[in-house]
Amino acid sequence: PPRPYTLVAELTYKCPLRCVYCSNPVHYAGGDELDTATWQRVFAEAEALGVVQVPLTGGEPLLRSDLEQLVTAARAAGLYTSLITSAVTLTRERLEELARVGLDHVQISIQGLTDEGATRIAGRSRLQDKLASAAWVRELGLPLTLNVVLHRENIEEVPQLVELALRVGAERLELANTQYLGWALEN
Repeated sequence: PPRPYTLVAELTYKCPLRCVYCSNPVHYAGGDELDTATWQRVFAEAEALGVVQVPLTGGEPLLRSDLEQLVTAARAAGLYTSLITSAVTLTRERLEELARVGLDHVQISIQGLTDEGATRIAGRSRLQDKLASAAWVRELGLPLTLNVVLHRENIEEVPQLVELALRVGAERLELANTQYLGWALEN
């Protein structure tokens, strides 16, 4: 019988950015979230079903104070963990701790290649912080993916985005389509 391969763990819908294309269900942001013990149970049950990887996403998963515990639980369940993040609140110390407890991969979203463009898209620009985070990821030996949601404001930047991915040592560049859900539908 077919088995699930991936559990997408949307840990929170809270996010410090307000990307106009965001597909998060905005009416849930600030609502109840699953607690640490429930996620720990879910990871163990997912592994028992045959799941092998868990992208830790949201919103912004770094806003969870228990993220290190959740990575530890996923690792204990034998799951490959990916942190899907905007990286705007990431510190090197936290990344080091996440790697220490078993984080396997980091994906950083890029909203624009200029401060003006990123601010227009996400409400603020933190490109330099994102690039610093990308460097930390590589220094710690973790695989790095850059993610860019494509839309009319950045479609012409694809060649420069490819160059950026190569420059920061990303193993993968994900060019994603806008999904018309959440903020994206409203906008």
